[in-house]
Amino acid sequence: MQPSHDPKGLIRESYRIEGISDAECRSILIDWALSLPQGQDQREALKSLLDHYGAETAHPMTALLREGLSPRAPARRGRRR
Repeated sequence: MQPSHDPKGLIRESYRIEGISDAECRSILIDWALSLPQGQDQREALKSLLDHYGAETAHPMTALLREGLSPRAPARRGRRR
């Protein structure tokens, strides 16, 4: 069964590709994120995908889904004064 937050099946297919690299997973994840409907909560979609595919702990896509949910420090803008 395919989760509703992966209508194109991009994430599902990434788990089916043997030997997929981290870079390839990043490219797929970016394509997935760009295809989300406007107004879709990306964090909720990532949580749903992680709940569905999280058992694949050694897969690079699982690591990226987890990374997408981790809080990040705000990027520094401008230069030092």
